[in-house]
Amino acid sequence: MTEPQQHTSDSRRPDATDSELLPTDITAATTLVGLIGWPITHSISPQMHNAAFAARRMNWRYLAFPVPPERVAEAVAGLPALGLRGVNVTVPHKQAVMSHLDRWTPAAEAIGAVNTIVVDEDRHLSGDNTDAAGFIADLRAHAVDPAGKRALVIGAGGSSRAIVYGLAEAGAHSVTILNRTVAKAVDLAATMQSYFPDICMRSAPFPDDVTASAETADLIVNCTSLGMEPRIEGLPWEEDVEFRDDQIVYDLVYNPAMTRLLQLASTDGATAIGGLGMLVYQGAIAWEAWTGEAAPVDVMQRATNIIFDRA
Repeated sequence: MTEPQQHTSDSRRPDATDSELLPTDITAATTLVGLIGWPITHSISPQMHNAAFAARRMNWRYLAFPVPPERVAEAVAGLPALGLRGVNVTVPHKQAVMSHLDRWTPAAEAIGAVNTIVVDEDRHLSGDNTDAAGFIADLRAHAVDPAGKRALVIGAGGSSRAIVYGLAEAGAHSVTILNRTVAKAVDLAATMQSYFPDICMRSAPFPDDVTASAETADLIVNCTSLGMEPRIEGLPWEEDVEFRDDQIVYDLVYNPAMTRLLQLASTDGATAIGGLGMLVYQGAIAWEAWTGEAAPVDVMQRATNIIFDRA
């Protein structure tokens, strides 16, 4: 996280007071950031980021740019030419953009994907992956410290890489990765082991190893899409495997708010956490990288709650 700084000269409309600068105003001095992906009509990032800019009375706007896969190189090259301060990157471009950047962070390198691009004052393009840090930030917002915990991660896809990296960097005691295709879990464990040799990494088949792995897990994280709208009956678990009341269960799925997995965990007395907070915090970290100011996380959280009609 970056420390709060004063607004730079281009972050407000120079000919307007705070009371005159409306959230809907766009001027010739408006600073733009945004999102590239294909498709992106489902994204709630514009509402979340623009709510933050409006709350801070900043003359910045966040736009969504649908970019087909064959135009990724052109889109990335055009960011500094158009004066954008940066963009988020969503599927299917998170890996493809990397070869078009000037540099990227250790997190992006280890995870093998970029979800945030920052255009610096020299027009250099820097890539980062804020998913891992966003996940850890949300855990800590729920008073959960991953340090020393035995983690069980279900799934071995792109989101899993970020979660395993975040857990290892935060000092988890061990990480067990379950996946139907065991080879993917083995590969992920080996990759992360190379970056974190002191963290015990283990891979096993899903669902065969759920019972044994659940017995020793302190923190269980679902990184699959099972249980997401509209297929809310999906369950990345064996229903007869009970949770302990001292376990934390985190589901990256955030729609619905209470997935079947979280319902089962809550019924057994475990701490159940949905994935909407991770979406907010990963966005807040990107917002800070672009603006150099502390993000109004409460405003961003409120915007997402309104979108999903949550209290």
